[in-house]
Amino acid sequence: MTDRWIVELLLAVVVVTAVGVVRARNLLVASVLLGIYSLVMALIWTAMEAYDVALTEAAVGAGISTLLLIGALIRTGSRIGGSKERDAPRIDKVALAVAVLTGAALAYGTLDMPAIGDPTAPVHVHPKVARHYIDRSMEETHVPNMVTVVLASYRGYDTMFETCVVFTAALGVMVLLRRRRPPAEPAPGEMREQAIFVVMTRMTVPFVLAYGSYVITHGELGPGGGFQGGVILAAGYLIYALVYGLAAAQRALPPRLTDVGAGLGVLIYAGVGVACLLLGGDFLAYDALNQADPAKGQQLGMTLVELGVGLTVACVMVTIFNEVAQP
Repeated sequence: MTDRWIVELLLAVVVVTAVGVVRARNLLVASVLLGIYSLVMALIWTAMEAYDVALTEAAVGAGISTLLLIGALIRTGSRIGGSKERDAPRIDKVALAVAVLTGAALAYGTLDMPAIGDPTAPVHVHPKVARHYIDRSMEETHVPNMVTVVLASYRGYDTMFETCVVFTAALGVMVLLRRRRPPAEPAPGEMREQAIFVVMTRMTVPFVLAYGSYVITHGELGPGGGFQGGVILAAGYLIYALVYGLAAAQRALPPRLTDVGAGLGVLIYAGVGVACLLLGGDFLAYDALNQADPAKGQQLGMTLVELGVGLTVACVMVTIFNEVAQP
C-alpha cells in the first residue's frame, strides 16, 4: 500500500486546484485547471491501487470533459460577460457559511471510517458476498480482473441499466437540442490552419482509437472496460473535430451512424441476455454460452457486453458533443 503522505500531498494539490478554479476569471484557465484537478484525482486513485477508478477519472474527467469544455468555449468565448461590478470578486457570506458547515460535517463523518486497507473493516468481515467475489471469481470465470467480473457478470443487471441511462441521456440531448438545420460548415479560424495541431492530430488520433479499442476488449485482463474505452474512442473524435472542424468530423462519422450505434450497443448487451435464455440459462448467465466450458462462456459473455457498453458510451459522447457544438 502506498504511503499515506503521498495521498495527503495529492489531496492538498486537489484543494489548491479547486480554489484556483473558483477564483479564475478566464473560463479557459478554469477548464484547464479542472482537467488538472481530475488528473490529480486519477493519481490519487492510482496511489490507492484503485486502477479501474483511476482510468475512469483520467478518461472522463481529465480527458473528454476537458475537451467538451474547450469545444464549448470555442463557440462562446473564454471571458465571463457582464459589467465590471458583476465581474468583481465577491464573497457570498451565506454560501460560504453553508459550504464550511457542509465540509465540516463531511470531515467529521470520516472519523468513524476504517483505515485504508484495513482487513477488519465491516465491508470485508460481515457481508459474505464480498468474500465470495474475492475467493471464487477466478475459479468461476477464469478472468483475472475482479472489477470486470463484478460489473459485467455478478452485477450484470445493474451495468445493463447503467448503459440504458447513458443512452437515455443521449435521447434527452437530442430532444432538447436537435433541430432541422443544414450540415455544419467550416468555421473561420479553425485550429486546422495551425500546422502543429494538424500534424499532432494525425499522429495521435489513430493511437487514441487503437487504445480505446484495446481498453474495451481487454477489460477482463486489466483496468478498463466498455465505459472507459468508449470515452477514449469518443475523445479521438472530439480531438479531430476541434482541429479539423465539426463539418469534417461529421463527414468522417455521420451523426446518423452515432444515433444508431448508441441504441445498438444497448441491444447487444440485452441480446446477450436473451441468447442465454434461449440456450437454457438465466438472463445474463453467461455459462449457457458455452455449456461444455462455462468459464469460456463467462469470458465470451463479458467481452460481448463490454463491446455493447463501449459502443453506446462512445456514440452517446459523440452525439452530445455534436449537438452542443452545432452552430
